[in-house]
Amino acid sequence: MTISEYIAAIDETRRSAYERLLTTVTNALPEGFVCIMQYDMPTFVIPKELYPAGYHVTPELPLPFLSIGVQKNHISLYHLGLYADPALLEWFVAEYPHHVSTKLNMGKSCIRFSNINKIPYTLIEELVSRQSVDDYIKLYESNKP
Repeated sequence: MTISEYIAAIDETRRSAYERLLTTVTNALPEGFVCIMQYDMPTFVIPKELYPAGYHVTPELPLPFLSIGVQKNHISLYHLGLYADPALLEWFVAEYPHHVSTKLNMGKSCIRFSNINKIPYTLIEELVSRQSVDDYIKLYESNKP
């Protein structure tokens, strides 16, 4: 499945919110990240040309950084930098209530947006712009098993 096919398959009630979130992330990410289909959803990765070791669990795959998926009841943003960087996570959790009136619905790296009218695009833009490819590689290397 291609990224275009993935987007076309999204329910019409959530497609425009998904596209806006994908565009927000695409425009805000520092140079070097590439969007591909990985894990059955659009995923921003560090290409093998920049990080030949790839992902430690599956080294043939490029290093994943951020994915945006659609589930039955929500749009999900999987930000692996949040999982690996406690200071970034602390900042995000503290900032979230300043941008959205609803409670943060989050797992280790997964931010779930059940209400498409309450996606904090400006906050997401700031979040994804905070880690460059080099920053993430250093963080990944320091946390790698």
